[in-house]
Amino acid sequence: MEHFKNGDRPTKYGPAEYFVGTVLQDPIVEAPEPARIRAVRVTFLPGGRTNWHTHPLGQTLYVVSGQGRYQTEGQKVVAIKAGDTIWIPPGERHWHGAAPNQMMCHIAFQEALDGKHIKWEDPVSDEDYTTEPG
Repeated sequence: MEHFKNGDRPTKYGPAEYFVGTVLQDPIVEAPEPARIRAVRVTFLPGGRTNWHTHPLGQTLYVVSGQGRYQTEGQKVVAIKAGDTIWIPPGERHWHGAAPNQMMCHIAFQEALDGKHIKWEDPVSDEDYTTEPG
């Protein structure tokens, strides 16, 4: 058993190759194999967002605070807020992040398949990001 005390693991900035804007990541679960679960608290400052991406076994997002947005490829942008839970099926191309003028913090849960839990793709354009939620 491992006990990670608050402050044991430093906050990391989301890498610019996978995120637009300022994004902070705090690990919750990074379980070694054979476990597959990973959970991360992600805080997006206003305008911050992920690139387009997919997950081989899907992803669940739980919005802790603030207001944000997500979009599945080919569908309208959706507004999200504290208390919302979003299930993203395996292989569904999507992005998520803060609203343009509000921060958003969520916990992201995903499982790895063959050691991989995410496939990163291209950045979300400003045009797609600033589209009003439908």
